[in-house]
Amino acid sequence: MQSGSATKQKNQFPHCLVMAGVSPLETDMMRKAQRQYPQCQDPVEKLRLQCLARGASGIKGLGRAFRIMDDNRSNCLDQDEFSKGLQNYGVFLKPEEVLEIFQRFDTNGNGTINFDEFLISIRPPMSNARKQVIIGAFHKMDKTGDGVVTIEDLKGIYNPKFHKKYQNGEWNERQVFQHFLNNFDSPNNKDGQVTEEEFLNYYSGVSASIDSDAYFVAMMKNEWKI
Repeated sequence: MQSGSATKQKNQFPHCLVMAGVSPLETDMMRKAQRQYPQCQDPVEKLRLQCLARGASGIKGLGRAFRIMDDNRSNCLDQDEFSKGLQNYGVFLKPEEVLEIFQRFDTNGNGTINFDEFLISIRPPMSNARKQVIIGAFHKMDKTGDGVVTIEDLKGIYNPKFHKKYQNGEWNERQVFQHFLNNFDSPNNKDGQVTEEEFLNYYSGVSASIDSDAYFVAMMKNEWKI
């Protein structure tokens, strides 16, 4: 994989990854990732920081990129698929760094890695209290219990009437629901559904922007009425 330029090879942060239009908490998290990146030497941590620089959806988006590469739906990637997935997502790492990451997670030496387990490993660390409140929010949304949240699941749980575009008549209820689900999609894969893993990947990014466990848990309980 090409690193993109000599400056990136010197561990300069790839600023093109930073997204606009995010909350102040996310902005702080993204800036923190940029500040930490030049001093970072560990390839896995460099990958994590590049994901966090995209905002709360960064790790979730990487998961979507990997799923696109997983043609046989095995939840596993070989080294070439892993490298292409990172490249397609716009990750800037040297080829030897990509190889080091892959070999570190190819624990049984069979030439593949399970990308769900990999994503769990690169999520920002979360306390059990944070994980449980995220899972609780997902289960409340997943009314059918099938492990996937759709627009139908959101009805009666997510109130669209507080959304500005609903209030001014620009969007109807379904458009508000779709916009919410789009937060969990990637540009190349808008299926309008959210799995528990995608929900956890997304909120692990939100969690990284909040230092206090108590504040994060209270925010989730208030947002999802749990």
